[in-house]
Amino acid sequence: MQKLTNKEEEIMKILWKLEKAFVKEVQAEIKEDKPHYNTLSTIIRNLEDKGYVAHNAFGNTHQYYPIVEKEVYRKKFVSTAIEEYFNNSYKNLVSFFANEKKISVDELKDIIQQIENKN
Repeated sequence: MQKLTNKEEEIMKILWKLEKAFVKEVQAEIKEDKPHYNTLSTIIRNLEDKGYVAHNAFGNTHQYYPIVEKEVYRKKFVSTAIEEYFNNSYKNLVSFFANEKKISVDELKDIIQQIENKN
């Protein structure tokens, strides 16, 4: 699975939300830094080349839909981030969030309880 650019990820999030969309429908969902129609069309075709998106043809226009599930991409993205930024350690990941005050003690207790209940 090839890595996506930030803009490609943004477009994929829209396609996962809409499930099927024409380029104009994707463009309408973009709130900031709205790319030109042709630029957006190129980005979506690149997603298709990378194997993330497929299309149904309706004459000269295409309706695009994701073929990689959001959950599959999320697992790959998280695994890669943990490997690259946290020395492949989930402990380092949780410690990072604790040090940044992004996770509370109660949330950590909930996580521990979830882990204990699975065993």
